Amino acid sequence: MSIADRVRVEEVTVLSDNWYVLKKTVFDFRRQDGQWQRQSRETYDRGNGAAILLYDPDRRMVVLTRQFRYPAFVNGHDDLLIEVPAGLLDDAEPEVRIRAETAEETGYRVGEVRQVFDAFMSPGSVTERLHFFVGRYRPEDRVADGGGNADEGEDIAVFEVTIHDALSMIAAGEIRDGKTIMLLQYAALNLFAVQHWRQPSYRS
Repeated sequence: MSIADRVRVEEVTVLSDNWYVLKKTVFDFRRQDGQWQRQSRETYDRGNGAAILLYDPDRRMVVLTRQFRYPAFVNGHDDLLIEVPAGLLDDAEPEVRIRAETAEETGYRVGEVRQVFDAFMSPGSVTERLHFFVGRYRPEDRVADGGGNADEGEDIAVFEVTIHDALSMIAAGEIRDGKTIMLLQYAALNLFAVQHWRQPSYRS
């Protein structure tokens, strides 16, 4: 259902064009009762991205990473953030980009990958649409160390964990990254058929 006829953009101001683009937009929106309302919003455009969960169904393992995220740190997360491999598309097709990002971050050579859904991760302010993938791997598919791009400030550690333990890490507050939680829960429901796991008390 298109809602383009309910939005009239009046003014767009670029507030910052340093790392990515921050804009302030003044627009009119036609409400459900037919009345037009003037609104103002700031949007942060960093492009779209892709994320992937590498999983080994035979050993019931998944591949995760740890890296420093300053926004999480400044908001009280005094630890490295546990994530799935992910990155911005930079004008590439999602599948092409996620293959390259996986190799760069983890050192794993991925075979067949499958997109399972896409989502807007913070639609109140960030324009990014994230494409979510899953892909099978075997231990011998790790052909390099990974670690990310040091020139971009990346210092990424790679580790394997069972799906059981990964789900418990969510419940314990050890995994707090949204895209990672979404893919792990997808895997529990669709890839590993996890029925029960020991769920510790959540740690804030």
